[in-house]
Formats: sequence, C-alpha cells, structure tokens
Amino acid sequence: MASLLLSSFTNLTQLLFVQPPVLDGEYDGLEYTWKFFVFRPALFKNEVFLLAAVIMYGAFFWFGSKINSARADSWLNAHMGLLEKQFSRPTAGDLTADGYTDFFNFSTGRRNVASLHTVFTLRPRHDLFQLVYQTAWSLIDLLYTPKDDVTLDFKLHTTVSVPDFVWALITKEESNSIKNERWDLTFTKTTENPSLPPNVVVMSEYADVTDNVLKIAGPLLEAIKDPKIQPYFRSFTITDQPRVRPSVVPANKEKHVTLSLAAPPPSHATDSVRLVSAVFDFIDVLEKVNLRPETKSKLKKTREDFSKTVKDEAEREAREEAADAKLAAKRRAEEERIANLSAAEQQKLLERDRKRNLRKTQGKVVKK
Repeated sequence: MASLLLSSFTNLTQLLFVQPPVLDGEYDGLEYTWKFFVFRPALFKNEVFLLAAVIMYGAFFWFGSKINSARADSWLNAHMGLLEKQFSRPTAGDLTADGYTDFFNFSTGRRNVASLHTVFTLRPRHDLFQLVYQTAWSLIDLLYTPKDDVTLDFKLHTTVSVPDFVWALITKEESNSIKNERWDLTFTKTTENPSLPPNVVVMSEYADVTDNVLKIAGPLLEAIKDPKIQPYFRSFTITDQPRVRPSVVPANKEKHVTLSLAAPPPSHATDSVRLVSAVFDFIDVLEKVNLRPETKSKLKKTREDFSKTVKDEAEREAREEAADAKLAAKRRAEEERIANLSAAEQQKLLERDRKRNLRKTQGKVVKK
C-alpha cells in the first residue's frame, strides 16, 4: 500500500514540475536556451522546408485569388457606364463570387431585354496544382486551351417578336469543340461568309436565316472586326433552344442572345465596350428579321419533330418505370406470401426451386 501511494505521488510531482530536457551531448551546432527551453535549429531542417512550402502556397493562393477578383472587377467597372445607360438596375451590388474562379452580375430593367447575366469563369490562379494540370494538359491536347471567359447572356422579353431559330458567329478555334458544350448549336451547319473576318464562321440552320441576320448586323460585324476586339471574341449566338438537351419539352420557351469573350486583362478591360454596346443595338433591331414562309415552315417542323422525339422518349421511359414498379411489386408480394408460409412449406418451395435450377443447368450442358 505504501509503495502504491509513493508511486502515485511520484507521478503527480512529474506532472506539476517541468523536467529538465534530455540533451544530446554530441550536438555541437547552434543552440538557443531560455530557462528550461532549448531550441536547436539544426534538428528542424525538414520542418523549415515544410513551413516554407506552406507559406509559398499560401502566398500563391492569396495572390491568385486577388488577380482573379481584380480581373472581374476591372471588366465590370469598365462597362458599368454602358450598363447604367442601358438598364434601370445595372447591378445588384458587388460581384457575386462563387469560390475564387466564378463571378456573377445580374442586370435588369430594359426594353427588349428581360435580364442580362454576366458570368466570369476564370482560370484557377489560386490553385497551383490545378494550374499546373491545365498547363500540362494543354501541351498534350492541342485543342485544350484554358482561358479566362466572360459570358453575357441576354434573355429577351417574351414580347420580342423574333422567329424561332439558332444562329451563331464562332471563331474557328471554338468551332472545333463548341457543339460538345452547346447542344442548341447541333441544330446548325457551319459555313464561311465573305463578310466576316477570316477566323470567324457562321453556324446557321438555313441560309435564309444568315442572310436576314447579316442585313441588320452591320455595326456588330464592324465591332467584331475591330483589331482591339479580335483577340477576345469567341462567339455570338441567337437561340430559342436550351444549351443542354432537355429531357422534357419546355413549357415556356426562352430566346437568348449570348456573347462569349476571353476576359481581357485589366489594362485592356475597356477594349470590349464597343462590342457590348453593338450587341444592345443589335437586339433592338432583331425584330426586323423577316424569314421566308418556307424557311419558317422548315424551322417549325424541326422543332415539332424534336418535341415529338422528346415526348416519345419520356413516354417510353415512363412505361419502363411502370413495368419495373409492377415487377417489383409482384416480387414483394411473392416474398410476403412466402414469409407467411410455415417452415415446412418454405422448405418445399426452396427444394422445388433448387430442382428447377438444376434441370435448367443440365439442359444447358446437353445443348452444348
């Protein structure tokens, strides 16, 4: 008993009083001591490199996120004067950030335009590993060119009388992959036009649509040809179809005019003001598009055929789901019936199923 009390007292004193450090007598490097603290820098070489890496990554993260927010802010500020002239509510406040690469602005209150969503999708400058991955992959896949993107999505008022069609101006670089990203553009065929810059092509459903749109697009085409804008222009689309293939026929169809740009650096943020202004003017004359009756009939038939296809797919899927539900209900009912049987009856059923499976197996062997 006495030894137990002595042991407990010893443990208690070790907790209350700091023990002197156990030092390596062979250490002859730099050493700092303060009371019972001893610091030997040479013993923390790995920790120094780890701390430096953490600090560098943190600095990279901070600078990268600031660069992205500055790029989005500078573009919006450069175009704010134009937005204030065009909209009664040009912005809902500061840019809305979703993480460190995506930024949004919402504008509303204008004739012919129900709303404008301005979406910035920037490179992950805050994430060193993603940035290295993008750079490495761009060296392997020559079609993969990560860029800073700003998209202006103009949703037209339902009162705007514009025929249903899909039409676009796309740079040749973008045309290689854009149909994989934009389902609505699968309605179109790609052609060249002498009135466009050599690096831009037309994506249109019919030539009549192209002819009518180009008649009213003079200022827009001049802006696209501007050498200041050329490095940043990616695509311009007019569409009555969703970007993603719908699984059901939309109850309310929307028409959108979309401008996609490579986001310019802050020093060139004002270069795209002329093009954005031309898009507003273009929307105001879009109702002047007057297609031939046969073109309208073809466009209408294309959409009716697709709506029928979507309805058929939905009905087929509903029938399959109903059949699966019926089969599952039948299986559950059978399981409940068997569960209510006596143990002897359940054993007979199991034996019958075993013999049936055995006969099936033997039949397959004989056929072989």
